Amino acid sequence: MSNEEAELRVQELTAGYGGPPIIDQVSLTARRGAITAIVGPNGAGKSTLLKAVAGLIRPTAGRVFVEGKEVTGQPTETLVRRGIAYVPQVENVFPDLTVRENLDMGGYVRKSGVRERIEQLFLLFPDLRASAHRRASTLSGGQRTMLALARGLMVDPAVLILDEPSAGLSPRFVGLIWERIEQIRSTNVAVVIVEQNTRETLRHAQWAYVLVLGRNRLEGTGHDLLENDEVVDLYVGRLS
Repeated sequence: MSNEEAELRVQELTAGYGGPPIIDQVSLTARRGAITAIVGPNGAGKSTLLKAVAGLIRPTAGRVFVEGKEVTGQPTETLVRRGIAYVPQVENVFPDLTVRENLDMGGYVRKSGVRERIEQLFLLFPDLRASAHRRASTLSGGQRTMLALARGLMVDPAVLILDEPSAGLSPRFVGLIWERIEQIRSTNVAVVIVEQNTRETLRHAQWAYVLVLGRNRLEGTGHDLLENDEVVDLYVGRLS
């Protein structure tokens, strides 16, 4: 993969929460217009990796580049301006604000064009337009996830980082979430995702990394990893 295509490059990143490192010398590359998945067993450090890239925890070693510029260790607010949008699994919307107010807040770093961007996102997420004046606390879990995705897109990110966006959702909404993620990818955004359903995630991923005990174990196209015996036996399971 050429560096010209790489919106995000992570080189030998090490990070944790004050004790032994949770991730150790992890590397990955995410290119524009592609879904890059991070899969592996529980406790592999997948969410910790996302938080370290997004500036929520400070790496103790390694480097992070966005669009070729180093952003290692910079705070989340600075990283948003540099092109990283991070959507956590929980507490990803303001429950007491309306849908439109949440989107306004998501565009706080924009110098102009907030209203126009909201209208663009209402085209991508038509359910949100119908609920624009409802408080986020009154939305279903799937609608809140849609709102969280839209909030992340308010800043026109180069890289959209998603931590288990379909967790706890009904199968119908899981399908809708993946449809929206594919649409986002098609707008030339680099999507980096951690998800519970390894098989479904690898089906959508142009490239994927398998983390085990906080370290890189395998990488390849989603299709190739679905054909890999180790991945299937340990992390995916065989279809009967």
